[in-house]
Amino acid sequence: MNHFLLLAALFAATTLCACDKTTNTPAPAAATPAPTTIVVAGPAGPAGADGAPGASGAAGNDGEKGDPGKTGGDTVVVVTPQK
Repeated sequence: MNHFLLLAALFAATTLCACDKTTNTPAPAAATPAPTTIVVAGPAGPAGADGAPGASGAAGNDGEKGDPGKTGGDTVVVVTPQK
């Protein structure tokens, strides 16, 4: 009997704790600031004159040429297909 009362008391306490609802009050809305004047630039002016041409780029690197490779001869290459 003592265990039954103890378990009933624990169950009641757990139920009451689970059902405890807290109320969240929303924060008051911030006051709307007064409108401010935004300065915007006027229309675009005429296009300027063309600029001077740029300098030519650097020449590419022409390295030394290598010797031609040898033929395969008796070499057999087996390529297995991927599954």
